[in-house]
Amino acid sequence: MSGHGRLIQAGFVVDDLNSAIGRWLKTANIGPFYIMRNVRPENGIYRGKPAPLEMDIAFAQAGPMQIELIQPLSPGPSMYRDSVPKGQDGFHHVCYFTDDIDGEFERFRVQDVPVAYQATFGQMRFAYFDTRAKIGCMTEVMEHDPIVEGMFEMIAQASIGWDGRNPIRSVE
Repeated sequence: MSGHGRLIQAGFVVDDLNSAIGRWLKTANIGPFYIMRNVRPENGIYRGKPAPLEMDIAFAQAGPMQIELIQPLSPGPSMYRDSVPKGQDGFHHVCYFTDDIDGEFERFRVQDVPVAYQATFGQMRFAYFDTRAKIGCMTEVMEHDPIVEGMFEMIAQASIGWDGRNPIRSVE
């Protein structure tokens, strides 16, 4: 099991990304935050049915854990709205990488954990499993991907010795 014991991210759904970033910068004193606007995963399937999804996302590193802030932009139902109603902010998921996402689908299936959402970013497959009844939040699993892992490493490195300057940056 390649993701065993290796949570890398805590995800929060937010109603207003800019406002949430400001609160996290001030309250948690982490940064810098890297923003991606109008993110649209491909081949999205929400609870068994094709579903487009769009969101704005911000990432920052907090020691060994990445913090992801997600502002859903799509009006319809989603795995984000399953947990956090529109107009509210809240904890949503933990995340880890895997070498075998098909094995993770099977591992969760035998535990009767439904797939809330699955999609791709480029070649990378990822899924959200609805583990709320088991651990109180969703679980996101991503296939190892050198581009995504390189971006995450860049965010982690930027946090080391960060002096508060340039707190909001764009992911290129």
